[in-house]
Amino acid sequence: MCMVESCRRKKVPYMTFHETMEFAFEEGPKCCRWFSKAAGYSVDIILGLSHYGVNVVYIVFVAVNLKQFIEEYFAKIDLRILIAIVGICCIPLFLLRHLKYLVPSNILATCLILLGILAIFWYLFRGLPSISERNMFPDLIKIPFALGIVLFSISSVGVMLAIESKMAEPKKYLGWLGVLSVAAILICILYIFFGLIGYWRYGDATEATITLNIPVEEILAQIIKLGIAVAIFLTYPLSGYVTVNIIMDHLKKRDLKNPHMVEYIVRICFVLLTTLNGIAFPNLGPLLSLVGAFSISVLNLIFPCFIELCLYHDSYGKFLWKLWKNILIIIFGSIIFFYGSYTAFVEMIEEYFT
Repeated sequence: MCMVESCRRKKVPYMTFHETMEFAFEEGPKCCRWFSKAAGYSVDIILGLSHYGVNVVYIVFVAVNLKQFIEEYFAKIDLRILIAIVGICCIPLFLLRHLKYLVPSNILATCLILLGILAIFWYLFRGLPSISERNMFPDLIKIPFALGIVLFSISSVGVMLAIESKMAEPKKYLGWLGVLSVAAILICILYIFFGLIGYWRYGDATEATITLNIPVEEILAQIIKLGIAVAIFLTYPLSGYVTVNIIMDHLKKRDLKNPHMVEYIVRICFVLLTTLNGIAFPNLGPLLSLVGAFSISVLNLIFPCFIELCLYHDSYGKFLWKLWKNILIIIFGSIIFFYGSYTAFVEMIEEYFT
């Protein structure tokens, strides 16, 4: 909504997250105007790191699920070797440069994930224990860590904005029945229901991804694991598109002689780096939380609040409701950012050195 308002004030058809952040700080109080450029670049840096982290998680997720399948039917294999293989296999798909070429693979990925979720529900509802056996009030200290995972799961602001910028009719993106609202509501309902039933079924034994909880020895379970692993594998280029797009936007300002070749090199380097990162930290739980707490809490909660506070600094509405709303969200996002990132980082370091 702030991006739309910024476009209206500047009289342009579309503005990126970077441009909106920069413009909002220029329009804001005098104390904010002097670092408007830095605010814009901070969006690009954190947005790029966010999707870089998401892609690391995707590679590890695919490898972890493939590992169970391979070890059940063939032989034991080191997870880090499998991560390297998955990463190399991502290169050909990631060399597709335009979003329109990714549509067929992402439609297939969505279908595989939905079918996988339906099949997982069959396992979740089979043999549900009494709800009284589950701890409804776990350790409160772990909540920021969990919220980091929630933020990772629910939203990918870079992909959302990339899709909006490529829509034939961007006006249909916002509004009560817009593409964004309908998609967000359906996803939230599905995740809440899925999370509740999953915890009810497995309790504290729930793994970082619930596909690791379903029986290894059953054929249906292995088909589910493979289907969801393939779906996440096919989604890798869509998330990585955001980071590469940011890098290329800055490189193109230098008047490159062969920008297409440079982009292919950037894409290959991106896959190799995410693969090496996955090899270094293959524990999925802390990785999920770190990405969600460190980057997505800033992009989805803190930065949008700063934008709205600056854009509407002359009028925060009756009883200053916009001011108090944004302050509360910034406090909430900051708690997740600092404590969630800290706990996830500590777990990753402990795993790496033990």
